[in-house]
Amino acid sequence: MANPILDMQHLKREFKMGSETVRALKGISFSVNPGEFVTIMGSSGSGKTTLLNIVGCLDQPTEGDYLLDGVNVRYLSRNQLARLRNRKIGFVFQSYNLLARTSALENVELPLLYNSGISADVRKVKAVKALEAVKLSDRLDHLPNQLSGGQQQRVAIARALVNEPVMILADEATGNLDTRTSYEIMSLLQELNTQQGKTIVFVTHEPDIAAFSQRTVTLKDGRVIKDAKNENVRSAREALENLPVNDDY
Repeated sequence: MANPILDMQHLKREFKMGSETVRALKGISFSVNPGEFVTIMGSSGSGKTTLLNIVGCLDQPTEGDYLLDGVNVRYLSRNQLARLRNRKIGFVFQSYNLLARTSALENVELPLLYNSGISADVRKVKAVKALEAVKLSDRLDHLPNQLSGGQQQRVAIARALVNEPVMILADEATGNLDTRTSYEIMSLLQELNTQQGKTIVFVTHEPDIAAFSQRTVTLKDGRVIKDAKNENVRSAREALENLPVNDDY
């Protein structure tokens, strides 16, 4: 069996706030295997954001180990973390984070600019391929303000894919979208997972969105309180087809 893409063992994260120590994570252990689609759920204060920052190599644990594709992030320098993050993780955020005066194609090319071994021509080819994968090949030259919210999030997903990362990390990626558009994005992620084998870790607080994943890890007070396979994974495509046409979605 292949090694996990993400492997956390007894992870703790503590912060000093004045004279007090805040224990945000209290010994978290779980792993994600290649090709899995996992959601991480938890209410405000559960430790979800702290965990997300460590998973995304934006922070390091106080204790315990986090291996990303076999590399233990705990012992990396800031520059090494940034390099690992750029090569191994594709980020998708709630607020899209697209550059306003930059075309869809140029937005998708951005992560490749940090790799000096990739020429401008290759960057363009890779960016076009990524936009084709999210069904936006007819929007290459459009600026973000010429795209709908769902289309902007598709550009963001293409940007996450362009480096061919080992994992897509999505943070409340449907949080700014209406129901119909949310289901469209989840349908796309399910396709990327099932047809292309992409490993996806999706952070959400919405149970109906978590139902589209294969497994849900639930946090509370800095601990994993539940880690369960979803026995009946919902099809986002079917959910989309079953939405009332005339409802205000």
